[in-house]
Amino acid sequence: MKSLRRIIRSVQGLGRATSDVSIRGPQSPPAIGLALGGGFARGMAHIGVLKVLEEENIPIRLVAGTSVGALVGAAFCSGLSPAELEAVASRVRFRSFARWTLSRYGFASNHRMIGFLNSLLKVKTFEELRIPLAVTATDFSTGAGVVFRSGPLIEPVRASCTYPGMFLPIKFDGRLLIDGMLAYAVPTIPLREMGATRVLAVHLKGTWVNSRGPRHLFDVIGQCFSIAQEMNCSVWRAAADLVLEPDVSGYQYDDFEHAADLIRAGEIAARAALPEIRKWLEVPAAAPRKTQRVRAPQPRPLPAD
Repeated sequence: MKSLRRIIRSVQGLGRATSDVSIRGPQSPPAIGLALGGGFARGMAHIGVLKVLEEENIPIRLVAGTSVGALVGAAFCSGLSPAELEAVASRVRFRSFARWTLSRYGFASNHRMIGFLNSLLKVKTFEELRIPLAVTATDFSTGAGVVFRSGPLIEPVRASCTYPGMFLPIKFDGRLLIDGMLAYAVPTIPLREMGATRVLAVHLKGTWVNSRGPRHLFDVIGQCFSIAQEMNCSVWRAAADLVLEPDVSGYQYDDFEHAADLIRAGEIAARAALPEIRKWLEVPAAAPRKTQRVRAPQPRPLPAD
């Protein structure tokens, strides 16, 4: 009997040891998700963030994008490198994907984006992407957020970039859709729903007007949305572990010719955050998190009007 009890205790001890190893043993790398917010031309800063993450071998497992963040995210997840994205950014202009028109619903159409995306993306469906992607839009009729993760890629990206008042709404998948910024200014929540254990958010905070005031109707609309989004940003921030805010102040929504400066702003913000991001690769992903914000001021003269 004594021998039997010793055997039982040994088996029980082995079970506890095995359990301890499973609990305290090596953890799998965290599933890092990258949330790319909207900002029109200022979205070039996202490319700078991607450049630094690639150079530093930070593994991005999931991406979610809103508006220009959806465009950059789709291109990156389809297989374009940050260097290739930078080359595209150097020559893209508003007319590359937009055309002025007369309509009761807006002043421009982004129908040209179909050809632009067809030439840019290396795949045409979500299922073919090398990195899982979520693209956000807003249902115009209900105001509900819409998240696309499967099926055709181009129309959801177009819808996500349909800034109200400027671009005509897009009918897709039985809905009338407009810019994802209204529902998901920075799409951190979709990343959590996709399984991200660490969320890196890129917020392109900035005003749409300079000290001289608005230039036209689009500056007025854009500034109103910027104010509203800043007043209601607590929800998406709560779902982020780290928020990057590249210094894009002073740049207008259509400053595509300043792509190099905007990309540089993204690089600066990402490098400032590297010490914190590297900790994610060392600490178990289940560790308690507290949202942090990284601002990276970039001294430079303001671009000319």
